Parts: sequence; structure tokens; C-alpha cells
Amino acid sequence: MSEIWQVITRTDARTVSFMGMTKNTGKTVALNHVLAQAAKADCAMGVTSIGRDGEDRDQVFQVPKPPVRVWPGTLVATARATLDRAKARTRLLGGTGIASPMGEIMLVQVLQQGDMEIAGASRSSDQLLVTGMLQRCGAQRVVLDGALGRSQHAAPALADGVILSTGAAIGGGMDDVLRKTRDRLALLCIPAVPETTRQRCADVFMNGGVGVWGPQGEKVFSAPIATLNAGQLLERYSSMPVALVAVSGAVGRSLWRVLQSWVQCRPGLALVVADGTRLFVEASDIERFVRSGGQVYAYRAIRMIGLTVNPFSPYGGSFDPAEFLQAARQANPQLAVSDVIFESQGVYA
Repeated sequence: MSEIWQVITRTDARTVSFMGMTKNTGKTVALNHVLAQAAKADCAMGVTSIGRDGEDRDQVFQVPKPPVRVWPGTLVATARATLDRAKARTRLLGGTGIASPMGEIMLVQVLQQGDMEIAGASRSSDQLLVTGMLQRCGAQRVVLDGALGRSQHAAPALADGVILSTGAAIGGGMDDVLRKTRDRLALLCIPAVPETTRQRCADVFMNGGVGVWGPQGEKVFSAPIATLNAGQLLERYSSMPVALVAVSGAVGRSLWRVLQSWVQCRPGLALVVADGTRLFVEASDIERFVRSGGQVYAYRAIRMIGLTVNPFSPYGGSFDPAEFLQAARQANPQLAVSDVIFESQGVYA
């Protein structure tokens, strides 16, 4: 039993999201490993995707991709058009009523193992509905597969636990890959907001937008505005005492510059974001904000439960598998770290 499967089985996570640092870091291989382990353990698994996965070639770089391998008893939610190309025999359970560019998202049960292309719902609200449907069909656990640049599928509203895949395809030396992975984890794993602060800013995350509060908890500003370019609007309040800022959407560079300038003269300034996937800044920016006396919290914290590593890159610059696995474990002692191919075979084909 691999370390990554062990950590899934010993947690209470009913939904597990797989996300990759970039393309070709082994996310689909890790997903396939978990589905195979579940089949051996007679655990009914549900699987869907927030994008499109399992196609023969990467749609961006045209690099050959491993297909998604499904097993008898696996429950799959995928677009109708993908079923015509499936190499696994399935039984139709019904439709979801959720549309996609490739047709309605359908629910099927796998009868005979094989490969499938999986294209699921793209909106978070639809993903929640699909996950619930898979569970009602008998899935003991549901795995969510994501797409390039769409780390929203890691959002805690969708997943109880997240497994990140990293590898040599990121580029640079081994130390560079581990540093970039550490920085991504630092953003994703910002701590949960204290309960009193959570209650104060709950309306912002229910209705969307931005909220600002003063030192005594008085509301300075709140509006359901687009968050990515909210920096210019917030500059109007630069002369006022501010203790808390809540941002329901993306935090980009322009908004971050305002927040960083505010914390210089407002020690203790707290920023609350929906979760770590909404921060479009660098880990060093967060470190600088905290060093200046600020605090960064997640309204819903992400639960990172594992890390998978892939020492090979289709672009060249691969690593020694054993050395990379050991280095990744030393760099991330808080996580279950696994190379699912190296651990299962001992060597790479």
C-alpha cells in the first residue's frame, strides 16, 4: 500500500482533489494510482474533472498523456461526448441536468476496466452538485481532477483534502523545483481565520466583493465589487484607520500593492481571502506582509494531505527518482510524499 493511498484512507476526507503545479508533473498518474488502489481495496470511488482530462495528448503542448484508467465499480461523472470515445464499458445511471461544451454531464458506472477521457462541470456550484450525486450513487470517496491554471478545484468548498503533484517538468534544478513547490504550498496553506473575525466578515463571502473594518470593528466599506481591480477604490480609504480587509475573489498585484502600503502604518492589519487559491501573488509577498506586522487568513482553509513527485520531464532535465523523493520528503515533513511509480515498481520503465 503506497503512502499516498494510506493517507487518503486514514483521513476523513470524502472528497479529494488532485492538482498539479503545472502540466506533466504526474497528476493523472497519481490519480490513476489511487483509483487502482481503491479497486484493490474494494472501495467504490467516484471520479470527475473540473476541466478535461484523459485525452491522448496534452491540448496545450501536444505531449502524449496517460489516460484516466477506471475500474469496475468506479462511478464517473463526465460529458456525454466523452462516452462515445471511452475504452471502458459503462452503464448509464442518468443525467445531471448540468450542461457543458461537450454535452450534458452524465453519471455512469464502470462495468469493465479501461481508459476514459473525463470532462466534468467547470463551475464550483455545479461541481458540488455532481459530487453529491456521485455519493448518492454509492461513491464512498470522490476524487476531483483539475486542469492547467485552474487551482480553484482545490477550494475547500469542493474538497475535504488536496493532493498536489510536482516534478521536474516545472523546470530548473531539483532545488528550484522544491523551492517553487514550497512557495505554492505556502500560498495554498494559509491558516484559517479566527472565529470572531470570520463572523464579522461572513457577509462578504456570502455575497461577494470587498469589506473593510476599523480597529473597533466598525464597518468602513463593503460592496459586492469585482475584487481583482479593487485597489484603486480602496486607496480612497488610505487615510482612515483600518484593521481588517476581507476579499472574496482574486487578490492580484494592484490590490496587493495597496494592502502592502497599508500594513506599513497599520501593524496588525488582517487580510482574509476565500482560500489560498485566490492569492495571485508570490510567497515572498506574503512573507513581507507578515514581517510588516500583518496577518493573512483563509475564510475556508485548504487541507493539504499529500504531495506526489515526478522526477521525469518530457522537455529534458530529469532527476534521479530516489534522490528526488528523499529530498522532497525532507523538504516537506508535514506531508505524505510519494512517487507512486518508483514506490510500486522500484524502478522506472
